[in-house]
Amino acid sequence: MWKAIKDRETGRIRSNSFANRFKSRRILSLQLSNRKDFVSPHRGSVNSLQVDLTEGRYLLSGAADGSAAVFDVQRATDYEASGLIAKHKCIFTVDKQHDNGHKFAISSAIWYPIDTGLFITGSYDHYLKVWDTNTAQAVVDFKMPGKVYRTAMSSMAMSHTLIAAGTEDVQVRLCDIASGAFSHTLSGHRDGVMSVEWSTSSEWVLYTGGCDGAIRFWDIRRAGCFRVLDQSQTQLGIRPPILKRTAVSSKFYSAAKSSLGGQNRLKTLPSKHTGSQSVKGSSSAKASTEKSRQKRIHPGMLSTLDRATAHYGVVTGLKATNDGMYLLSAGSDSRIRLWDIESGRNTLVNFETGRIQTNKAIQLDTSDDPALVFVPCMKTVKTFGMWSGRTTLMLRGHYESVNTCCFNSSDQELYTSGADRQILVWSPGGSVEDEMVQDEVAEDKDNWSD
Repeated sequence: MWKAIKDRETGRIRSNSFANRFKSRRILSLQLSNRKDFVSPHRGSVNSLQVDLTEGRYLLSGAADGSAAVFDVQRATDYEASGLIAKHKCIFTVDKQHDNGHKFAISSAIWYPIDTGLFITGSYDHYLKVWDTNTAQAVVDFKMPGKVYRTAMSSMAMSHTLIAAGTEDVQVRLCDIASGAFSHTLSGHRDGVMSVEWSTSSEWVLYTGGCDGAIRFWDIRRAGCFRVLDQSQTQLGIRPPILKRTAVSSKFYSAAKSSLGGQNRLKTLPSKHTGSQSVKGSSSAKASTEKSRQKRIHPGMLSTLDRATAHYGVVTGLKATNDGMYLLSAGSDSRIRLWDIESGRNTLVNFETGRIQTNKAIQLDTSDDPALVFVPCMKTVKTFGMWSGRTTLMLRGHYESVNTCCFNSSDQELYTSGADRQILVWSPGGSVEDEMVQDEVAEDKDNWSD
């Protein structure tokens, strides 16, 4: 540790690389924390977790008993074991006994991205509600046509305050907080929508995953989806165009002319070649006319004509990377796929996954440096390398299936929740002081060993 600090001071290591190296060392040493504990007030499975995007201090949770709670991650409410264990109790909670509380399970709870004064909950009671954090009262509610599976708001939106809601209905609905009404609906899925995710590079682009196994890209400014991901379309299938005539082919025909020597035989070769070119030309002309016909189709009809699937089952989770270039998806077929957003193709990264829940939505999360993916796999949480797909960490601590993973990048901590009603904290396995002491001891041993 001291050596790295000296290298940073002398300019051998840049400040950004020093910070990334220190963060990656901490993330790769995650383990169940024995110094921080969340006292869960929930009496049902915890289905959603999110840390606020402004301060990274408040943790919002939603559970199957219809309750939502807020925790202060940085400031503990009580201490045990002579101050070694910090107990974090909820600041406030909203349950079924509340006048405006949900009657059934809360499936999604998210913060308002700009301010912690509002948070949004979606429930199986067909309602999506917007809450005032200061008064703990519902200020806006939206009646949905079915169970609400997942809600999302854009973290970079400057022109709208829309909430995307995925329900058991085939249509995705956009709710406007400013007007308190539905903005418009997105039609294209053939079954319920289990997961929704906004783009991290554009405030107008939305990704949805349905029970029909399809992942669709939407531009909310136009009708219809503009892309449907196909698991059979991979980056390996992209090939450069074949040139009609190259230098190699010209040398081959010149050698053939010299070897054959006869003019009658030589005259037949070009005729066959030209005939094949005419056939190819006619086929290419037909293909161009078909493409032109497809382009004339109204954009709203493209979603009903394209039947491609991204998973052999329900798309249970979506997560876009922070740079906006890739999209992670999880399905009930126990597969995790990494998609290139620009081309819409499967990158074919083989994630070493196990069993994934099939009957409900799960929450994935990622870290930037190192590029890791946190995935709930039944009773464990697996950490994969985003580009290799190999398992780097396997976190065991829950007694029942895990539903959510929430990574706090400011503290390099991971929060998980599951059907055992618990919220666990996974923190780096050593402190900065311990690393400095270890480096000092190692340096002393090296100096005195001579």
